[in-house]
Amino acid sequence: MATTVNMPQLGETVTEGTILSWAKKPGESIAADEVLFEVSTDKVDTEVPSPVGGTILEVLVEEGATVPVGTPLIVIGEAGEEPAAAPASTPVLSEPAAAPEPEPAPRTAAVSDPTPAPVAVEPAPMAGAPAAAGGAPPEGGETGGAVRFLSPVVRKLAKEHNLDLDMIEGTGRGGRITRNDVLEFIDAGGAAASAAASMGPAPAAEAPVSAASPTAPARTTSPTVEGLPSPLLEGDDVRDLDRLRARIGANMIQAKQTAAHVWTSVEVDYERVERVRQRHRAAFKDREGFSLTYMPFIARATMDALKAFPVVNSSFYLDAKKAVFHTRINLGVAIDLDQGGLIVATIHDADGIRMIGLARHIRGLADKARSGMLEPDDVAGSTFTITNPGPFGSFMSAPIINVPNTGILSTDTVAKRPTVITTEDGQDMIAIRHIGYLGLTWDHRAFDGSTAVLFVRKIKENLETWDWEQELS
Repeated sequence: MATTVNMPQLGETVTEGTILSWAKKPGESIAADEVLFEVSTDKVDTEVPSPVGGTILEVLVEEGATVPVGTPLIVIGEAGEEPAAAPASTPVLSEPAAAPEPEPAPRTAAVSDPTPAPVAVEPAPMAGAPAAAGGAPPEGGETGGAVRFLSPVVRKLAKEHNLDLDMIEGTGRGGRITRNDVLEFIDAGGAAASAAASMGPAPAAEAPVSAASPTAPARTTSPTVEGLPSPLLEGDDVRDLDRLRARIGANMIQAKQTAAHVWTSVEVDYERVERVRQRHRAAFKDREGFSLTYMPFIARATMDALKAFPVVNSSFYLDAKKAVFHTRINLGVAIDLDQGGLIVATIHDADGIRMIGLARHIRGLADKARSGMLEPDDVAGSTFTITNPGPFGSFMSAPIINVPNTGILSTDTVAKRPTVITTEDGQDMIAIRHIGYLGLTWDHRAFDGSTAVLFVRKIKENLETWDWEQELS
């Protein structure tokens, strides 16, 4: 019996996905757990295995299409078997079905048929997004007398590369342009030709300067790129945004437009942590295979503070007039992908993990992220986030909240600095200590300044006073 594979739920908050590529074509066989397709969500790109073995009978969704969770994607069965009708589902987001053609008007009618031509529906652009490329026809626009439907991925590529879609031959169903059509057009050098066509004919040469007049300076025209707000400067290098960078940009804008960002910081004396770290660093590296950094100490101290101030471990939904207080503490860790982007991976139930375990989880997620092996569950469900620019030399940082979290902690560089300390007999003295700063960006909609300061002060007190030896035992 044929099996219809639907778009899976790839993470708790993921509602849709874009089919990047199919691993198999109709008529080809596939084994259970063999990669079936690659999908992109707003969190991560991942490969999805086939739940059953058999022969690919029918592909229901083209590459480049964005569809909701639960949408039928592909039918797998026995060779020669007729695919059953796919169950009803939410229509494909990127390729809505064309409306039926209107009945022709009577020959005696003197006016044209008032029924409007069908158009594809596109979501309203996010604030700050560039305008559509001039060379790309509007969605639902006519090409060669026929209505052309374009997926969001195709429209995005056309905007990014300033493409005239009239120059691209579609190989999809009904002549529809697919993502692969656009990529092949770009690889063949079509982007330059499309850009040249969109700029129009070259301006006529200026009349020569009269010999009686002084020599006029040569006039140069700054090149422009469709969609960019200003002409380019000489030597500018225009590069296309990759999918991860575009996703980061959209998420950052959404976060800033959603949460009421406020920043609070405290100075921390890490001397107690540093002494324990120095005593154990060699043995730790020999045993674990990586260095003992400040990050697991800070993460462990933060778990205790989140239990003391549960509102910081909450999510805030103003439109619904609801606040969700999470009983689980899922720690999001911002991971730098060797300057190629930033992704937040999640340590689930981090409050039940000791410091050595946190160090292992942090290192393991970082390795998976940088090797492109993160799975959907690895980037889902965080309730509070820590970002760590300190190893790069930051002094103080004010990060953007990973909404719907209500706070994100920044750990900055720890360095030796002179500071005033009080001895056990009450005397003040200047000492050289390992000093660093913790910065908390918090959502003022969810709680107020007193809570924010008390929360970071709790982390500070934990770092400065806890018996860290027992954490490493």
